[in-house]
Amino acid sequence: MTRSITILGATGSVGASTLDLVRRNPDEWRVEALTAHSNVADLAKLAREFGAKLAVIADDARLDDLRQALAGSDVEAAAGRAALCEAASRPVDIVMAAIVGCAGLGPVMAAIEQGATVALANKEALVSAGEVMTEAVKRHKATLLPVDSEHNAIFQCLQGGKLSEVRTITLTASGGPLRTWSQDQLDAATPAQAIAHPNWDMGAKISVDSATMFNKGLELIEAHHLFPVGLDKIRIVVHPQSVIHSMVEYRDGSTLAQLGPSDMRVPIASCLAWPARMDTPMDPLDLAEIGELTFFKPDEDRFPATRLAREAAQAGGAAPATLNAANEVAVASFLAGNIPFSRIALLVERVLTEKELPTAPRTLEEVLRVDEDARMRASAMMEQA
Repeated sequence: MTRSITILGATGSVGASTLDLVRRNPDEWRVEALTAHSNVADLAKLAREFGAKLAVIADDARLDDLRQALAGSDVEAAAGRAALCEAASRPVDIVMAAIVGCAGLGPVMAAIEQGATVALANKEALVSAGEVMTEAVKRHKATLLPVDSEHNAIFQCLQGGKLSEVRTITLTASGGPLRTWSQDQLDAATPAQAIAHPNWDMGAKISVDSATMFNKGLELIEAHHLFPVGLDKIRIVVHPQSVIHSMVEYRDGSTLAQLGPSDMRVPIASCLAWPARMDTPMDPLDLAEIGELTFFKPDEDRFPATRLAREAAQAGGAAPATLNAANEVAVASFLAGNIPFSRIALLVERVLTEKELPTAPRTLEEVLRVDEDARMRASAMMEQA
C-alpha cells in the first residue's frame, strides 16, 4: 500500500536521511510536499526526483529562483511562512517535521491542527511550546512520533509498558567532540572543532549543541513533555560510544535499553513504519567488535547547559522558550566567530536570570513573542560586552 509523506526541511540531514529511505522503497511512498529554508537548487532537484506536488522555499525572495528551477515540471512552487504552514497542513499519512529551530514551530502546529501523524525531529518546537503543543495534540487528536534517537529509543522501550510503572528514564549523551577538553581548551575551541562530532553526521547548529550539551538539555525538556513521568525521574548519562540511545527502568528493577548504530535512518525508519517495522541499509550491530561501552556522569561545571535546561524546565512558563531562543542566538554568534565557545552557556544564563521573564505563553503567538524578546535581549547583551 502506497503511503503519502510531506517532509519539512527536506535538504537538511534528517530530511536527506528520510528521502534516502523513501528512495529505497519507491513503490511504498508518494511525496506530497517538500520544503527548505533557502537551498533552491537542492529543493528543486529533490522535488523533481520524487515527483512532489509542492515545493516550498521559506525565503520569500527566492520564489522566482524556485519557479525557474522547476520550470517544465508539474511541481507547484511557493514561498514564505504561510506557504510552509499550508504544506504542513496538507492531508498525508505522515509529516516529517525536520525544520531546525523555532522556525519550525508554526508548520508543526499547522500539521497538528489537521490531526496529522507528525514525526517530530524539531526538538525546539516542544521545548519552546511544550504545553501549547501537547494540548493541541490532544485537542486535534494528532499523533506525535519522536524522531530524535534518544526519544525514539524511549518510545520503543515503552512499547508494552505503562508510564505509571516507570521508575526512571535515562537519556544518553555522547558528550560531543570536546568532552575531555580542559576549561582553557574549551575557551579557545573553534567552530570547526565544535562541529566535528565523533559519532553523528549532523548540521552545524545541532553539532554545536552536542558539544555544549545544550542538545541534551533541550532533549530533557522534550522528554518531560513526551513522557510525563516527572523531571525528577529523567536522568542524563554520558555514553561516548552512542550505542545505547536511551533506557527506561521499570518499578520491578528491569531496565530496557534500545541499541543501534549512530545513524538517523534507524529512528526515522521506526517512525515511518510505525507501528510496524521496515528494512534499513544498516549493518547488524556487532557488540563484540565494539568491545566496550562506558558511562559517565555529566560534568556540569565545564558544561552547565544541562543544569540550565533542568532549571528552566522546573521554572516552566516562559523559561524553556527563553532558553531555546537565547541558545540559538548564541550558537549563531559562535559559528560566525563573534563569541568564544564557553560564552554560549554564560549568555543563555544571563538572558534567563537578569530580567523577570514574561508570563507563561498560552498560544503559539505568545510563544513567538517570548522567543522574539529573548532573541533581542541576547543580541543586546552581546553588543554590550
